[in-house]
Amino acid sequence: MLSVTWLLIAVPLASALVLLLAGRRADAYGHWVGVGASAAAFVVGLIAFVQMLGLPGEERATSVHLFSWIPGAELNLDAGLLVDPLSMTFVLLITFVGTLIHVYSVAYMEHDPDRRRFFAYLNLFVAAMLLLVLADSFLLLFVGWEGVGLASYLLIGFWNQRNEYATAANKAFIANRIGDIGLIIAMGLMFSAFGAVDFATVFDAAPEATAAQLTAIGLMLLLAACGKSAQFPLQSWLGDAMAGPTPVSALIHAATMVTAGVYLIVRSAPIFNGAPDAQVVVALVGAVTLILGALIGMAKDDLKKALAASTMSQIGYMMLAAGLGPIGYAFAIFHLVTHGFFKAGMFLGAGSVMHAMNDQVNMRRFGALRGAMVVTWVTFGLGWLAILGLPPFSGFYSKDKIIEAAFVGEGWQPWVLGGAALVGAGLTAFYMSRLFFMTFHGKARWTDDQHPHESPLLMTVPMIILAVGSAFLGLILASGDRFTHWLEPVTGHVEHHEPVLPVPVLIGATLVLVIAGVVLAWLKYGRRDVAQEAPTGSLAAITARNDFFQDSVNRAALQRPGQHLTRTLVYLDATVVDGAVNKQARGWAGLGEASRRLQNGQVRSYAATMLVGLVIVALIIVVGGL
Repeated sequence: MLSVTWLLIAVPLASALVLLLAGRRADAYGHWVGVGASAAAFVVGLIAFVQMLGLPGEERATSVHLFSWIPGAELNLDAGLLVDPLSMTFVLLITFVGTLIHVYSVAYMEHDPDRRRFFAYLNLFVAAMLLLVLADSFLLLFVGWEGVGLASYLLIGFWNQRNEYATAANKAFIANRIGDIGLIIAMGLMFSAFGAVDFATVFDAAPEATAAQLTAIGLMLLLAACGKSAQFPLQSWLGDAMAGPTPVSALIHAATMVTAGVYLIVRSAPIFNGAPDAQVVVALVGAVTLILGALIGMAKDDLKKALAASTMSQIGYMMLAAGLGPIGYAFAIFHLVTHGFFKAGMFLGAGSVMHAMNDQVNMRRFGALRGAMVVTWVTFGLGWLAILGLPPFSGFYSKDKIIEAAFVGEGWQPWVLGGAALVGAGLTAFYMSRLFFMTFHGKARWTDDQHPHESPLLMTVPMIILAVGSAFLGLILASGDRFTHWLEPVTGHVEHHEPVLPVPVLIGATLVLVIAGVVLAWLKYGRRDVAQEAPTGSLAAITARNDFFQDSVNRAALQRPGQHLTRTLVYLDATVVDGAVNKQARGWAGLGEASRRLQNGQVRSYAATMLVGLVIVALIIVVGGL
């Protein structure tokens, strides 16, 4: 089965093409074609996973040759797939969670006349994401990278008849293209240093490269990761991307696409292992983003935007772990997997709330929904407990491992990185508890046209499955360091390192901060009445509510200089380049006009001119003879 893993990509891609080309004729059944294709990809991935489990650890990496892609003299590159524990982890996450979201979407998009097209875009995304994680070269990875960028643009702007949705799609697309520049430059640097862009050649040659070369490549890869994973300073697009249908947020902005940057960093481990400075920058970017996202989440009243800020923050944890090097790679992917379950489940829960509340997203207009939506409340609550990191839920085993690893090291790093991870746990507890209490507890703040009710089975069953994963997946994967050992063929074996503070102290401090965050949120938003209108608040609250004015900063730092540069170049082109050419053309035209006046068509004028010429010639001869 490992030799036919190309079916993982081919099946959802083929279904997307069929749904797009079939047109309205497939409206009646197109959504089930999409569900079936995603489920078939999961079955293929599951069989390949079982087969891989039967192999020794050192034999769990299989290269699958597809075709000769770029047969060149200096760059000779085949298209192929790399099936190993890291890529297989992503395959199972993408196809399993993706299939559940497909099933959920059947009911969520039931009344949308373009539901078939929506499923075509979903499957196009799944195919591109699978190509991204299975590619055996940076160039083929880039094809999948751009594919998920295109699919996310189409899905975020699916309801593009509304200007704000189209604007959000454009913003996400442009922000990701800025990050793409980093990946393009990184591939150029690889080709310059190693003469190749395939994983095998680059990773084998990386130990022989200079630290400067690897640092430059690593920083460019980080730029790419920041764009795709909404990390500082390219994080501003993620909140607006919530404009798309909620299943899109669950699939793309919780479980898959935004984690692609983490995958890129971990996959490129041999490069970062030789570039400690780049590793430190990766960890710092993650630390800044996890705090920044948490502060933004504390100020948001929009349910989906608060979850988006949470996603940004949690991926910050993953980036921090990836920046710790070998001791953190496996923990970054561990948290990525558990986060995929509990955050996708909470996004689907948010969609269930919107389904019951006439698409309302303002949490100040919710409250007391636990009585009318028991299944949604319970499943969302399990995701909430998981992200808090309370034992025995998933986040306790994945996020706390990152906190412990962040406190390993010497000098300032463990205190800065570990401190950020620890503080982030308390902030996470507060803003996620705020979200949970404002939505499901307290007094009802509904309007007269809202009649909350539970969602249909096609929506609640996927939520239940994801909630079960949120509750127990972390315990299962952490047992006996099972997940860490699974990834060892890719991330390498790492001996246990003691943090600068004892582990029981770190666990205790984390739990104290988490409980404090929950209690504070309950006192403020659970026990007290919640104002239906957001208070003016302090300067800090206003700043966080406006995403720390990220858009203004981006306009000042990126957009305006680009506009001024463009206008300057246009002016120079018009006045200098075109000006010189146009003046030369006008000069020749003037000379031609003067010459034209001599050609008047009168014989006497021509004879007189000839006579004058003869006289001048004669004078020259006579004067010359003297």
